[in-house]
Amino acid sequence: MRWLSKEKWRPRLATVVVAILIVVMALPLVGLFFFRLYENQLIRQTEAELIAQGAALAAIYAREVRDAGIAQDRLGPPVPSDAASARDYPYHPIEPRLDLAADDVLPTRPPGLPAAADPGFAAIGVRLSGMLEEIQKTTLAGFRLLDPRGVVIAGRSEVGQSLGEVEEVRQALAGRYASELRLRIPDQPPPPLYSVSRGTRVRVFVAMPVEVEGRVAGVVYLSRTPNNIIKHLYGERGKVTLAAIAMLGGTLLIALMFIRTVSRPIYALIERTKRIAVGDREAMRPLDHHGTREMAELSAAFLDMAGKLQARSDSIQTFATHVSHELKSPLTAIQGAAELLRDSGGTMDEAERQRFANNIVTDAGRLNLLVRRLLELARAENLAPSGESTTPSAALALLPVDTRLEVRIEAGGEVAVGISGENLAILIANLIDNSARHGAKLVSIKAAVAGGRVVVHIGDDGDGISPSNRAKVFEPFFTTRRESGGTGMGLGIVLALLKAHDGTIRLVDSERGTRFEISLPLSS
Repeated sequence: MRWLSKEKWRPRLATVVVAILIVVMALPLVGLFFFRLYENQLIRQTEAELIAQGAALAAIYAREVRDAGIAQDRLGPPVPSDAASARDYPYHPIEPRLDLAADDVLPTRPPGLPAAADPGFAAIGVRLSGMLEEIQKTTLAGFRLLDPRGVVIAGRSEVGQSLGEVEEVRQALAGRYASELRLRIPDQPPPPLYSVSRGTRVRVFVAMPVEVEGRVAGVVYLSRTPNNIIKHLYGERGKVTLAAIAMLGGTLLIALMFIRTVSRPIYALIERTKRIAVGDREAMRPLDHHGTREMAELSAAFLDMAGKLQARSDSIQTFATHVSHELKSPLTAIQGAAELLRDSGGTMDEAERQRFANNIVTDAGRLNLLVRRLLELARAENLAPSGESTTPSAALALLPVDTRLEVRIEAGGEVAVGISGENLAILIANLIDNSARHGAKLVSIKAAVAGGRVVVHIGDDGDGISPSNRAKVFEPFFTTRRESGGTGMGLGIVLALLKAHDGTIRLVDSERGTRFEISLPLSS
């Protein structure tokens, strides 16, 4: 039976797991192409290389200026005080600072303006031009040597042109290191696969000031296009392949562990529930493989619930059979007596008619008693603990005096018990009635605290219970005193009341009569 007429679509557990694993595998690609993490590292790597090359060329340039004996008044402005103080230390490293994600990409570098270079610096540029060309063949970087006014003195076709208006060059002429990202001018269109990389469209520009005697003697202006991420990954394809295999293997291992520890036990439990639902009692056993502790606890809780429901179903079925049997006997007797009275046709004498009428009244009274006891049993089984407490003396005081026997509390009359006075009185009353029906003249009650619980012994001096009947006393409708009005439901009501209050009852050995041991929680 479905609780909903139209079942709402929900993804299967395997679908959810596969989706999660795909997302996990895609995270590195997200970092590469959307957050530019790897591209940004390539940008900074390129800047670091240009810084190293620029520092070497700046040292050579400064030595050439000193060797040429160029006067100080022909040099540029003094190096700023903060930059000069930093150079007082033995080391003054320049860290890469470009960030592809945070920095603006400037337009392509503006062209140089015609200008005349200082002859002394122009001669230095001529001497260094051959060395720059050889270095460029290996590093693939663009080099420009500028005099203190920003005029190119070495650097292919731009010799004699001023780059002083370029932002990064202006900062370097003022004595500060500067770097920028600019749009590149490609010699040919990039391959379509490279278009996913922003790094293919930019070029790194570095302007390194040349210091001589505390003044700016010129600028080493370098530029290079960073390595393309796709090209770089292709160059590292061996490592990338191993990383991909490791990632795929790790993902598959996670998937296998999830299937074994979560998915398979869940599907096994679902299949087990279906079998139990159609009445397969063989399915009510632990799973062959639980996977995790939580799944084992879930399976145990489910089987415990299924077992209790099955036991409840069996109990209801047995109870219904007993009820129908108990009700059928007086109903059959009433029907038979009524039919005889109806069909007698006036031939039945008054004494016989009175006897049949008395039988009808007696059986109707038994039916009434059975119904009343059934209601008491149902009320006891559905009773919720009230949190109240009482004592055996207080509960006994609520009962009317039973003239059939004497009830005596021999010990523990004031022990606090975790049950209401009314319910404890009902419990004691049923046991007293049971003793009276079995010929008892004295019922003794003893209570004591043991192990954090209250143990109550209720015994009598009656006929006792035969060994063959000891195992049946708690079965519904079992009685050996049916002819005296016994319904066999008294102990059932007692048992239901005790279960509702976390209590137990058992029949214990006694030298004479019957003795029950009841265990109840101690009043908190």
